[in-house]
Amino acid sequence: MTDVPLTPRRPLLARFLESRNGLGLLFMLPAAVFLLCFLTYPLGLGVWLGFTDTRIGRTGEFIGLENYIWLFDDPIFWLSVYNTILYTVVASVLKFGLGLWLALILNEHLPFKTFFRAIILLPWVVPTVLSALAFWWIYDSQFSIISWVLMQWGLIDTPINFLGQPNHARASVIAANVWRGIPFVAISLLAGLQTIPQSLNEAAALDGATSWQRFTKVTLPLLTPIIAVVMTFSVLFTFTDFQLIYVLTRGGPVNATHLMATLSFQRAIPGGQLGEGAAIAVAMIPFLLAAILFSFFGLQRRRWQQGND
Repeated sequence: MTDVPLTPRRPLLARFLESRNGLGLLFMLPAAVFLLCFLTYPLGLGVWLGFTDTRIGRTGEFIGLENYIWLFDDPIFWLSVYNTILYTVVASVLKFGLGLWLALILNEHLPFKTFFRAIILLPWVVPTVLSALAFWWIYDSQFSIISWVLMQWGLIDTPINFLGQPNHARASVIAANVWRGIPFVAISLLAGLQTIPQSLNEAAALDGATSWQRFTKVTLPLLTPIIAVVMTFSVLFTFTDFQLIYVLTRGGPVNATHLMATLSFQRAIPGGQLGEGAAIAVAMIPFLLAAILFSFFGLQRRRWQQGND
């Protein structure tokens, strides 16, 4: 019998790099290192600081749940939770309704449709601080353009103190956030509308379905997964909003517009209580996880529509 030479076994590292999974992990390694350094580490440090009494300039000691127990009895913290939920729910609902309405309009055959699709992004791309300063002038207690127009029409006698009264301030910051967020929702939903086959609406119209029935039975169900993803991002952006509130009101008047993000910053940086500020920031995590679960179930619906288990 003739001896057959055995092929030398290749090194494990070479076989790993030539495999599909190994090559994928290699390409993902830089992104994983980036996320570890700039996302995982700050998040872990924030969670740890929430269990300490760290202050600016002084290393803290581990105090367990003391910060959270103290926050549980803090009325300003609960007011910020109420303001954050109110701000997020009202602004997100308005952005979704107006954004969907605008997307449906831009999906029709209109003159200069491309121009309007491009210009609608301006509120979204303008830096938040610049738009907040513009709204700060619009809401000025003495020189507000809104108050001036209403006074010219004879609807009011004195200027409206938009940012000086709690309810007015809440409504004002919500309106500013809605103005900034509508373009993102509208353009995203418009992209989703472009993927819906027109033949489905035509078939429904031939069957005698009205415009409302075609929208509720054909367009809206197919758009649901896109809505889930878009609204998840919208809720996350709104819930964690900081710049708009800080420039317009800094949480005032009398903490009426303090969100959890602005209160966390106020307690941690100007107030010097890093541990307490971190605890407020960590308290935001359950709300953010709820928004992510909303997106997850929306994507599960998409899998069901495609016939996957």
